[in-house]
Amino acid sequence: MKKTTFLIVGKHAVLEALKNPARKIERVFLTEDAQKRLNRENQALNLFKSVAVFYKSKRELDNLCGRDETSHQGLVAEVEQLEEITLKEFVLESKKKNINLIALEEVTDPRNIGSIIRSAVAFNIDGLIVKDRSFPSKSKLLYKSASGGIEHLKIFKVSNLNTSLKFLKTKDFWISAFDVGSNKDFTKNNWRGKNVLLFGSEGFGIKTKTLENSDFSFKVNMNNNIESLNISNTVSVVCHHIFQSIK
Repeated sequence: MKKTTFLIVGKHAVLEALKNPARKIERVFLTEDAQKRLNRENQALNLFKSVAVFYKSKRELDNLCGRDETSHQGLVAEVEQLEEITLKEFVLESKKKNINLIALEEVTDPRNIGSIIRSAVAFNIDGLIVKDRSFPSKSKLLYKSASGGIEHLKIFKVSNLNTSLKFLKTKDFWISAFDVGSNKDFTKNNWRGKNVLLFGSEGFGIKTKTLENSDFSFKVNMNNNIESLNISNTVSVVCHHIFQSIK
């Protein structure tokens, strides 16, 4: 049965989708200038092989994107969702000694999630755990903010986050919650082994029940001039430190 398709926009989002052999692309809509630029910057790749290409003006692409405030940069692609592996399948099949997963609770803003995906890919995070019903999987803003990173990261959509955390604990994962109420500096922890980095929404943080399923609670140290960082910035700081400490 044919899968439903949706639009992604922006140079990096579309470029990485074109380069990903696992991504099914139905059509690409672009300006002639955008195609020339992509071909010039990727001369070793035949990006548009076996892809239906339709040339459009900037205004036509604006209309195609609707009222979404995302800048398409002259590139729009109609794509199918990637084939997904379940969290359980990944954990049971992985042979890695060091595994770091990010888990998000009630983080729903597509810009923030896209930025988190971008940082996760940059710093070798192995996967992202999200609640299925709150993950904007077809959002143009998410794809644009991820800057192509979604083509390189496993996304595990789960129906119940706490059930998933309990399962991971049985498979030797440590659950580390990042909570403003914590007094522990995360940089003092040994991040080798199997870890879940748990983050909550900016407005409400991590729920009490979810904190109860965590093994540790950490904070990101900063001065007193700013009360807190944006969630995506916090995740980036944490991922960079772990990347540096275990490489």
